[in-house]
Amino acid sequence: MGTFCSMIKFENLQELKRLCHWGPIIALSVIAICSIMAMIDSVLWYWPLHTTGGSVNFIMLINWTVMILYNYFNAMFVGPGFVPLGWKPENSQDSMYLQYCKVCQAFKAPRSHHCRKCNRCVMKMDHHCPWINNCCGYQNHASFTLFLLLVPLGCVHAAFIFVMTMYTQLYNRLSFGWSTVKIDMSAARRDPLPVVPFGLAAFAATLFALGLALGTTIAVGMLFFIQMKIILRNKTSIESWIEEKVVLCLDTSYSYRLTLTPGLTSGITSYKAPSLALSKPVQAKDRIQYYQLDETFVFPYDLGSRWKNFKQVFTWSGVPEGDGLEWPIREGCHQYSLTIEQLKQKADKRVRSVRYKAIENYSGAYCPLNRGIKTFFTSPCTEEPRIQLQKGEFILATRGLRYWLYGEKILDDPFIEGVSRIRGWFPRNCVEKRPCDTETESVPEDEKKTR
Repeated sequence: MGTFCSMIKFENLQELKRLCHWGPIIALSVIAICSIMAMIDSVLWYWPLHTTGGSVNFIMLINWTVMILYNYFNAMFVGPGFVPLGWKPENSQDSMYLQYCKVCQAFKAPRSHHCRKCNRCVMKMDHHCPWINNCCGYQNHASFTLFLLLVPLGCVHAAFIFVMTMYTQLYNRLSFGWSTVKIDMSAARRDPLPVVPFGLAAFAATLFALGLALGTTIAVGMLFFIQMKIILRNKTSIESWIEEKVVLCLDTSYSYRLTLTPGLTSGITSYKAPSLALSKPVQAKDRIQYYQLDETFVFPYDLGSRWKNFKQVFTWSGVPEGDGLEWPIREGCHQYSLTIEQLKQKADKRVRSVRYKAIENYSGAYCPLNRGIKTFFTSPCTEEPRIQLQKGEFILATRGLRYWLYGEKILDDPFIEGVSRIRGWFPRNCVEKRPCDTETESVPEDEKKTR
């Protein structure tokens, strides 16, 4: 009930504009097509007023649709929960372990990350989902996961109805000859005639809905499996990636141990390497320089029990445990173990970044025709932005593809009030690598702990 009341608050009604996006439009269209076609076909195959089974079948279809839409809109409009603007830890000394967000003018609470789409720091951010046009995080993680569970179940039910409807309707239209089998779609050879006529158009629509239901079942089912896997470990998708980078950068022996000490070059307890640990030692050039060879990492929020981890997201009241700012941690861990790890990885990323200079203008187009056919067809399939470049501007690239690079534009004054960092993709063939210049590349100490 508390979750429902939070949905009808006035400020949430202002977020109806989230529906005006390609993600919700496509998602709701798929739900509408599969639901409506399943109800129509169930009338043809299993008339709900004649038998108890037909009634149960029809009620179940309506039930799937209602529950799917409830959890979908709950995930969209309740939202993930945002770190309060201007937030800072109660103990001022703890700020040394946290990153500072210039956009929100606040420190990032543990497990929170800044979302460029929402333009806010999101509590326990998992990812920004285009299908709900909102982030998945602390407050709506349970609703989003239930939506991922219910969609495949509803689609499997609908697909069964589609198959049975096509089978029964085609069977009644089959005519056998000596050497041929013909299908007459004009009328069924039975009495009485069906309540809903099943012609060629209805057959094509049912076949299309069947393909849509099967495709949705596979795609959304895989997402549900991924979400449940990280929920049972009390992680998010971002935290799984952070931990994976730790394993790739630390020594690959089976277990480690390090004493917790304040600062950026330590901070973690013992770590038992998961299955993704490398089978051979990492090369020195790939090792993060801020790590010591005997250093280890243990994920602090895994409570050691899948049931305890599960209850951190799913509760009977529908309201997740905690306040989204402080989290229960496993014994022997530090509240800021993960944020310390993030600071180390970001520091290493700055060291490994490569400096480029724009030699040609780039408009910021997603698929630029004037940058070559290979650049056009290999444009990154992501919602991450592209950045406009003017000849002579400098960029720090942190990752890239064969024909594209991702980086941050070097601003003359990085501390302009209200101006966020300019990051995004740009084509490789409009820039050239430049040697590092200590004077121009030096980053102010205050900037190192910002976004």
